[in-house]
Amino acid sequence: MPAELIAKYDTRIPRYTSYPTAPHFHAGVTPATFREWLGAMPQAQELSLYLHVPYCEVICWFCGCHTRGANSYGPVADYLETLRREVRLVARALGETPRPVRHLHFGGGSPSILTGDDFARLMDDLRSLFRFRDDAEIAIELDPRTTRPDLVAAMAQAGVTRASFGVQDLTPEVQKAIHRIQPFGVVERAIGAVRAVGIDRINVDLMYGLPHQTVANVRDTVSKILTLSPDRLAVFGYAHVPWMRKHQNLIPESALPGAAERWEQAQTAREMLTDGGYVEIGFDHYAHPDDDLAVALAKGTLNRNFQGYTADTATALVGMGASGISELPQGYAVNDGDIKAYGEAIAAGEFATRRGIAVSVADKARRAIIERLMCDLRVDVAATAALHGVDISDLRADYPRLADMVEDGLLVLEGDVVAVTEAGRPFVRSACAAFDRYLVEGELRHSRAV
Repeated sequence: MPAELIAKYDTRIPRYTSYPTAPHFHAGVTPATFREWLGAMPQAQELSLYLHVPYCEVICWFCGCHTRGANSYGPVADYLETLRREVRLVARALGETPRPVRHLHFGGGSPSILTGDDFARLMDDLRSLFRFRDDAEIAIELDPRTTRPDLVAAMAQAGVTRASFGVQDLTPEVQKAIHRIQPFGVVERAIGAVRAVGIDRINVDLMYGLPHQTVANVRDTVSKILTLSPDRLAVFGYAHVPWMRKHQNLIPESALPGAAERWEQAQTAREMLTDGGYVEIGFDHYAHPDDDLAVALAKGTLNRNFQGYTADTATALVGMGASGISELPQGYAVNDGDIKAYGEAIAAGEFATRRGIAVSVADKARRAIIERLMCDLRVDVAATAALHGVDISDLRADYPRLADMVEDGLLVLEGDVVAVTEAGRPFVRSACAAFDRYLVEGELRHSRAV
């Protein structure tokens, strides 16, 4: 890829895990709004649940998540009791009949900080208040350094089906620079322990663009991870946003690779994983051909939400915990990210909703266009407009914003069909941005496109 093209498209663009994107949420969506939205959902509405655990034993300096360090387990235990109360609040707002659940995801932070007993109690609550489908996926994010035997046993007993391990990079110099010392043996043992109890769907998260990271580091890391044969891999570009995450100030910008080096790192991982038999999903995920993500891609049913690419087909996501984000048919609602304020709201018997946005019909049409581009790398804009009952002329007005990408060979525009070329795959977010009516280009709060 010519360096001038990398520089041209290396702008700050949303990751499009929602539309409208989170910076445009506002305080007009209140706890009362969220309660009303929950109560209005049909009884047969299948749900996806997300539970956020905002604690880690040690904070990694690259982290962009809503989390904090826990010097003792006391605050974590207290938080879990609050989370259990919120689960009951949500269930009551949904009505007396337990709602069907298709997908459950524990994220953080590091859910692996939980004791086995606490995890079991939380899962008991969820199963008593919701009706889990027989084929429901139950997934949890784990830190290999804190994945302990009691939690692993509780996960197996509770029916966890997928475990996602944060690895990032296996190079000692890089690990020191991001404050995450995690040798390969630690990762290997953690994955082996989970597989030993029958949880055999394994995800691994890797990163490029980290401080002092090189192409050789990426090649070595991917080579070692391939020996563990995970079902899925995510390869994320590090987003350096110290104005949003103060601990990132501990990473000097001078240690970060430039755009051309980041590009080479990403392409190295891409080539190694596709050569290794993985199917490329969107612009940053890879999956075994028989994994649910690859199957969904082939069927045209791949979706994207706040957890990234997913095969989950539930059309309502309820996020619980501090900073939890819900995506309901009416719009998005976000919990207070401050753990104390979140806890006070739940203790008072009220939801902790602090912001969000209601989505219009026009928003839904644009969201569908962006999602299909992100998932399928192709969208029929006219068909999407007809499906949502919106004026195609309003969407066609955005086509001139695609002109540079067409000229540069990154897109093909034939009539009302927009298709991303293989050369354009890493820049798909730039194509999506053309249809984003909320975007203020260059906003610092967004991550780099390359």
